Amino acid sequence: MVKTCFSALALAASAMTAAVAAPVLTSPDRHVSVTLHSVGGGALSYSISRDGKPVLLASTLGLQLQGADLASALTLTATSKARSINDQYQMAVGKKSIISYSANEQTYTVRNPQQQAMDIVFRVSNDGVAFRYIVAEPALPHKKLIQERTTFALPPAAKAWLQPIAVAQTGWSRTNPSYEEHYQMDIPVGTPSPSPAGWVFPALFKSGDNWVAISEASMDGSFQASRLAPESKGGIYSIGNPMAAEVYPGGGLLAEVDGTLTSPWRLLALGPLKTVVNSTLGTDLAAPAIAFDKQLVKPGHASWSWALMKDDATVYDVQKKFIDYAADMHWDYTLIDADWDRKIGYDKIKELVGYAAMKNVGILLWYNSSGPWNDTEYSPKSQLLTHEQRVAEFKRLRDMGVKGVKIDFFNGDAQSMIAYYIAILRDAADAGLLVNFHGATLPRGWIRTWPNLMTMEAVRGMEFTTFEQVDEDKMPAHAAMLPFARNLFDPMDFTPMVFGDIPKIKRSSSNGFELATSVLYISGIQHFAEIPEGMATVPAYVKSFLQELPRSWDDSRLVDGYPGQYAVIARRSGDTWYVAGINATGADKTLMLDLSFANARQGTIIGDGDAERSFSQRSIAAVKKVEVTIKPHGGFVIKL
Repeated sequence: MVKTCFSALALAASAMTAAVAAPVLTSPDRHVSVTLHSVGGGALSYSISRDGKPVLLASTLGLQLQGADLASALTLTATSKARSINDQYQMAVGKKSIISYSANEQTYTVRNPQQQAMDIVFRVSNDGVAFRYIVAEPALPHKKLIQERTTFALPPAAKAWLQPIAVAQTGWSRTNPSYEEHYQMDIPVGTPSPSPAGWVFPALFKSGDNWVAISEASMDGSFQASRLAPESKGGIYSIGNPMAAEVYPGGGLLAEVDGTLTSPWRLLALGPLKTVVNSTLGTDLAAPAIAFDKQLVKPGHASWSWALMKDDATVYDVQKKFIDYAADMHWDYTLIDADWDRKIGYDKIKELVGYAAMKNVGILLWYNSSGPWNDTEYSPKSQLLTHEQRVAEFKRLRDMGVKGVKIDFFNGDAQSMIAYYIAILRDAADAGLLVNFHGATLPRGWIRTWPNLMTMEAVRGMEFTTFEQVDEDKMPAHAAMLPFARNLFDPMDFTPMVFGDIPKIKRSSSNGFELATSVLYISGIQHFAEIPEGMATVPAYVKSFLQELPRSWDDSRLVDGYPGQYAVIARRSGDTWYVAGINATGADKTLMLDLSFANARQGTIIGDGDAERSFSQRSIAAVKKVEVTIKPHGGFVIKL
């Protein structure tokens, strides 16, 4: 599994410590390899290749801590034996229900001239590479991060699909950053971010014949959430930090611990586009699940008034109507949004919870997470800031029969804010409540660790298309980007699907496109934007499709696609396959789809009809070549 490269690293300044040979670590199938190198001054770097072709050029490694430079003048002093990592776990939310992960792991110990040590743990799997830093140096009991020096050096001809991150405390009511910007697609590597705050994860690149998705996983609240820095001259991307304003009031910006400092995993899913899109590295590298009652882990579909009807609909009678709507659609939840405490009140909410329970519908309630870090006024506000507040409020909700909470308006990615997320998840889990974070960061694998976390926003979702026509006009390409980046590893609360009108906005997508998003996007609770009046316009077979749509998936795979242009993804529940496709381009797209994985099953395809906003339905068989033509900004679903 591992062979040794005999080009030794440069010796450190201290003659007391001998350098050892730098290894090459390969994946179990031997297609992917990582090589460690020495560069000028004794810094350490790594490179990645697949089938002998470079994917990532020599890229630096290291951390700068207060009192310890572990990023330069390093000597490799020990290399562990390579060991096989084999893990299997179950997921209620995600691409697959049962996931197997195999990788080869090796730990490299480096020391600086002061003999301060750091371990770098690498894992190489068939679908990518991951590494993390561990600093347990006893001579440095308190470890404060100054700067991580990790870089990702892409070949000069590579292209990038990246989302800028907004400057902290800008935008509406100072609610940025919320991972809600438009993607820059198919741009040359090295293009600077339009925002001084940098680029968000996952970051997608095309390097030669291979695609690379860079992200991180395993955030336990001790480390800040990272990003890519705004400048990447020569295609060399570096780890960027949250901005100073992104802290929880009085809390820390970067990692600072007593004892052992452990970074999140830096991960790179790589290979053909299908390998990257099918990868589960984002959860493979996350911490195992906490103990949580499996009977309470209930993915589902939800009715939701706010998307199209906004604030005035958060009243008792309208919410009762949406409970009836959810029941009629065989959906699991109704989400009651902001200001319910002032417009409906706890007592009347309790009545709605009881009414919904009689119809087998669960109630979800919105909360404002924020303290003084933004100017939002929506309530309930500032009721979840402390452990004591959360315990009391969550107990009240549990006693009322509420199933979960949607918590909005977080302040960014500082270590103290990540710790705030974790504290909320822990207290909600103790109360048996499901969680949906909005105005939020990327989940980074939390969906595995916290089974009560159903979904997170961290996306420029459907609601933006209701604000301005320019967002609706950009929506098809944006929607076709999301399966390849934002929704790649983590659930995403895009709140899809509108068949009727969007007030004051001309819709740019067809009904087939909208229906396809119900399958294309993964979210533990899929909050559908369509209201009863719009649903009443669809044919019975479309309504039946949505009534029977699975809540979770046993398997998923990319059938065809290209970021920002089109996407066709197949998902399996039990022995039934669902295939969804969208075309974001302005011309018909004819595809030859290989559906042989469905073993010649018979089924139906629902697509766009001849008239605007109409549907069509016909029979289809799953064979190796199925020709499908998708209209401009159109889409389809297949059930086999």
